[in-house]
Amino acid sequence: MGLHLIDIYRSPNIGVFMRCNDRFLLVPKGLAQTKSDKLCESLHVTAVPSSISESRLLGVLTSMNNNGILVSRLAEDVEISEIKRATGMNVSRLDSKLTAVGNLVVANDKCALASPVLDPRSVAQVKDVLGTEVERTPIGEYHQVGSFVVVTNTGAAVYPGLGENDVARIGGMLGVEAYPTSVNSGVPYVASGLVANSKNAIAGTLTSGPELVFITRALGV
Repeated sequence: MGLHLIDIYRSPNIGVFMRCNDRFLLVPKGLAQTKSDKLCESLHVTAVPSSISESRLLGVLTSMNNNGILVSRLAEDVEISEIKRATGMNVSRLDSKLTAVGNLVVANDKCALASPVLDPRSVAQVKDVLGTEVERTPIGEYHQVGSFVVVTNTGAAVYPGLGENDVARIGGMLGVEAYPTSVNSGVPYVASGLVANSKNAIAGTLTSGPELVFITRALGV
């Protein structure tokens, strides 16, 4: 199949605009149909044109696995209804004053990693909506766990500044092999330039050859 390179709105930071699981890809409303079709063909998914608080930043404002979708508290009722109708999935606002859900929670179907800044009530909601165990953990010295990890049911790409023990710990929590990598020629926020599911992955256009090798190894695609 091969890992494809793409940009969104002329930006290699594709992960801030999209969120996917093994069946659906949330894409910004108004995204060119040719681009949407290419993304769906690569990931073997169905596109769901969406917005959160009328924003295109779906990767920042949502988190999802194959069981459920968490969205920012900024999401409007009609936006939640549209995503529910298109996917048939459980879609719920994260009950937190913090709005960048995608930076705070990252999950596959085995486990969710939650930022230590989330309170117990929010963590319980993550467990309920995503249907997984939840581990509250930083990534290195950072609390934005969703920015530094891209995980599927087949692997995890993680922040390149982690040592071997931390990489193994993160992989162990998520129940997959994890490997460190950057994206877009050295960007350590791996989720900013990478969108993946268990079938394939798409990286930003500035991602280098060596990074592609690491990403392919990390995600098993």
